[in-house]
Amino acid sequence: MSIARKVLAAFCVLVLVALVAVPFIQVVMRDVVGAAIVGAEEFTRFLLIVLVFTAFPVVVMEHENIVMAEFREVLPRRLRKVLAFVITLSAAAAAGFIAYVSWGTIFNNLNNATPTLKIPFWLFLGSTFLGFALACLIHLADLRHPPREETKVL
Repeated sequence: MSIARKVLAAFCVLVLVALVAVPFIQVVMRDVVGAAIVGAEEFTRFLLIVLVFTAFPVVVMEHENIVMAEFREVLPRRLRKVLAFVITLSAAAAAGFIAYVSWGTIFNNLNNATPTLKIPFWLFLGSTFLGFALACLIHLADLRHPPREETKVL
C-alpha cells in the first residue's frame, strides 16, 4: 500500500499546485495583461473536486479521520474495540455505497459536460468513484487489521 499511497499523494500534490496556479495565473492575466482566461473558474472547481475525492483515500490510509476522542476515551477498552469495528464496518459500507452510486451515475452522464470548457462529467464522477472505492477497500482491510486505537487527529 505504501507505493499506492505515494503515487496517490503525489497526484494530489500536483492537483493542489494546479489548484493554486490557475487562479494566480488568472489574476495576473486579468490585471497585468488585461486578458482573462476563459473557463479558469470552471477549471478551478474541477481541480477542487478532483483533489477532495482523490485525497480522501490518503486520509483514510493514514487514519487521519476526525474522531470524537472524548466519547471514545470514556468507554471501557473492550467496548472501544467493538466501537472501532462498528465504525470501520459502517465507513466501509458508506464508502462502498457512494462508490456504487457514483459508478452508476457515470454511465448516466457520459454525454454531459461543463458549459464553458466542455469537461466531461464522468471525470468529476470518476474521481468520486475512485476516492470512495479506494476508501472502501482500505476500510475493509482495516477490518482484518484494525487501526490503532489512537489516531493523530483528536
